[in-house]
Amino acid sequence: MSSSIVCDASSLIVLDKIGELELLKRLFGQVAITPEVSKEFSQPLPEWIQIVEVQNKNYQRILEVSLGKGEASAIALSLEQEKSLLIIDDLRGRKYARELGIAFTGTLGIIADAKLNGYIVSAKAVLDKVERTNFRLSAEVKQAILKKCGEEFSEFSGEG
Repeated sequence: MSSSIVCDASSLIVLDKIGELELLKRLFGQVAITPEVSKEFSQPLPEWIQIVEVQNKNYQRILEVSLGKGEASAIALSLEQEKSLLIIDDLRGRKYARELGIAFTGTLGIIADAKLNGYIVSAKAVLDKVERTNFRLSAEVKQAILKKCGEEFSEFSGEG
């Protein structure tokens, strides 16, 4: 189990839009974000989300050459935390996290974990809400998540 959970803005934004931000609290208890991520999220933060400043600003600045400020700061903070889990959806950010040896998941992984841990009844219902946001979700990815969760998949609404 990771001792520190660091979250980028995209997951916070999507989970907040669909009314499921509390899944992070249920799964992890506490979540750390950087001031840059807080600015991108731009919503009041619940008490279980802590703002933590990155200590090594040089690393953050190097990452900002290729990534946005939020992603760069979240990755830099993850590097500073022992046994961290980074929650990030940005594909380029995930690539950097992988190259740097940072364990990561994304919004869809959070939804799958919430279902597998009994915090939600239906991953499909939550994924349906995600699809109504601007989050890109292919039928293949949705099918893979539902299969992982032991739920049926159908491309037709109202089934599965």
